Amino acid sequence: MNSLNIKPISKNRTLRANVAEQLRDAIINGDIPPRTKLIETQLSELLGVSRGPLREAIRQLADQGLIENIPYTGTYVIDIKVKNIQELYSFRTEIERFAFSLVWNKRSSKFYSDLTNQHKRLTQAIKAKDSVATIYEELELHSVVYDHCGHDLLRETWQRLRSRLHLYFTLHQKAHNRSGPKLKAHDAYVTLAAGENLDAMLEHVSEHMNQGYSKVEKYVSMIEQQLK
Repeated sequence: MNSLNIKPISKNRTLRANVAEQLRDAIINGDIPPRTKLIETQLSELLGVSRGPLREAIRQLADQGLIENIPYTGTYVIDIKVKNIQELYSFRTEIERFAFSLVWNKRSSKFYSDLTNQHKRLTQAIKAKDSVATIYEELELHSVVYDHCGHDLLRETWQRLRSRLHLYFTLHQKAHNRSGPKLKAHDAYVTLAAGENLDAMLEHVSEHMNQGYSKVEKYVSMIEQQLK
């Protein structure tokens, strides 16, 4: 990792956020290849930070599914494979369709309010071109249906899946060379979620999840080939 294109971070944001962003970009760009063991002393020197915020950032990236801690061995960058992205996409689609099937007759004024307000927050993040905030707010928007569906196990499954979806959204941004989804990308999703046609909503969930997916798959395939 001595040749990594990593610069000392700025002090305008929290150290943890800056370190996490630097490491995430290095992993996604392939500067830190899959299965690379992360050495704290080396990374601390490259980034110009103490090991405290570095460890916090590493824990964050572990939660997001980018790195894994192997007991008695160390911390390693995960493999980024097309197969993993395919499984993530298909599973995410099915559980969100299931969540809408469950919530449909339980939708309350709170559901509609949460949906609308979260869409506004996502729109603001997109307009600000804040890539980190955009990913968070988009995940929060999709969380609304799970929060209201009344199925605890499904909601727990979604919470565990969010970390890996963070990786998917980061790859999506890289593949499309933009900081987030298009401004109106979720308009139909929100309108249908507040509408009366469940079949139309379920169909849209499948279509929505497929937006830009093929380009992400090609991007991940390219990464795989480069790292062989």
